[in-house]
Amino acid sequence: MTELTGRAREWVETVALPDVEIVRISVLTGGYRNDNLLLEGVDGGKWVLRGYGSANRADVETALAAKLRGVVPVAGVVAKDPAGPSLLLDFVEGTPVDRLLPTLSTTEAEAVGVAAGRVLAAIGTIEFDRPGFFADASLEPEPAPTSLAGFVAECLERHDPGWQLSPYELDGLRSLADAWTPLVNAVSGTARLVHADFNAKNLLAASDGDGWRITVLDWEFAFSGNPLADLGNVLRFGETPFTAGIVTGVGPLPMGWRDTARALDLFALADFLTRPPKQPLAADILALVTKLVQRGP
Repeated sequence: MTELTGRAREWVETVALPDVEIVRISVLTGGYRNDNLLLEGVDGGKWVLRGYGSANRADVETALAAKLRGVVPVAGVVAKDPAGPSLLLDFVEGTPVDRLLPTLSTTEAEAVGVAAGRVLAAIGTIEFDRPGFFADASLEPEPAPTSLAGFVAECLERHDPGWQLSPYELDGLRSLADAWTPLVNAVSGTARLVHADFNAKNLLAASDGDGWRITVLDWEFAFSGNPLADLGNVLRFGETPFTAGIVTGVGPLPMGWRDTARALDLFALADFLTRPPKQPLAADILALVTKLVQRGP
């Protein structure tokens, strides 16, 4: 049995779930930055204890869960530790889509994608006063970088040496950012909710008899901006029946949306390179950098 220790154990036992006897604790996979534990009670109840690592985003995720209620399926917040980096969530039944997809036919995978695309479209209906990042529970966006060329150049100046990027790759990424800056500028005023990590790892699928119910997890990176950024994430590593289904499910898209989505995703890619590489994602990121630089804008 995985043990809860220190502040987290005290908070769960005395504040979050004071009347529950926890009989089993297990590690949930999926997050690269945070720890997620499944807590099971003697009466069959289940909860997820989310512990934040480098940045405590509990206030933001709690506020987003409330704002998203009735818009898209998300895990409900049971309790938030005001003095520590912990959030207790309802456990949602379902299968992580990254585990589900290998078991599905092409047609079934596309159907899951269509359901996910409809959810993604609903996320993008939530509007804010201006684009930017969420710093606290107010969800008042704070200014975010708008210059793609400037942001990429700054990230590459301080990129983690563990990536071992060549001068050719560094120059190629700067050139891409310069070429794609007009695409980003053209949509820079959009202020709608972006999940910013919308992929199979952060989606739970459950069959409801008439189709698939998709629950979206891990909202810590969400911001106010252009929803095409999420499609850039979706298509980051290529198109599959699942990702093609997402595009279909989202519905009508503007002319040239793929190029804009790729440009917006370069913000996230450049930010990745400022952090130490972690496998298996690092290998995919390096392969993507090579592909982007070779292909060009």
